[in-house]
Amino acid sequence: MTVLPRAFAWQRTDTTGGEFVTLDDRRGLRAKGVAFAADHALYSCRYELYTDEGWASTRLEVAVEGAGWLRTLRMERAAGRWRVTTSEQGDLGRVLPTAPISGIEEPDRLHAVLDVDLYNSPLTNTLPVRRLGLQKAQPGTIVTIEAAWVLLPSLAVLPLDQSYEVLGPRRVRYRSETFTAELELTDDGYVAEYPGLATLA
Repeated sequence: MTVLPRAFAWQRTDTTGGEFVTLDDRRGLRAKGVAFAADHALYSCRYELYTDEGWASTRLEVAVEGAGWLRTLRMERAAGRWRVTTSEQGDLGRVLPTAPISGIEEPDRLHAVLDVDLYNSPLTNTLPVRRLGLQKAQPGTIVTIEAAWVLLPSLAVLPLDQSYEVLGPRRVRYRSETFTAELELTDDGYVAEYPGLATLA
């Protein structure tokens, strides 16, 4: 088992929950994390996330578990295309009747995606920040990306337009559809404060 040299923990501020991750960010990112929350249904989430040296996402593996159900998702990008596979045991629909199916029916909809965004995970906001160098960019810099938004606890995958605007040192404004949040970052681009969601422990 590989020992990873850095660790972060976030405390959820909107519900009972938190996230802990160990990672190596010396040449891109390799991260292993665990999160739990009680927002839509009580669940725990374990994930592994990998990027290339330029911080473009290459693989995400997620397992989400609750009372009487377990879902898994594997996303892998190679030769410019995403491959998405899923599995399910038990029945999340009995606990959360509105839960969509996991994965995505047409992975080609993700053809432009270089970033994954795990639902309510502060870690994954760092991916476009580091990939595009926003932690060092001038105030007023605005970038728009398309991310693969992985919903929890369902593990449904949706392409989602997002934008990041540099406001000043260690501050960016994140926008997606009608949602906006001003994020405080660490010097190396990790989320220190996500208003209404989480704070770095």
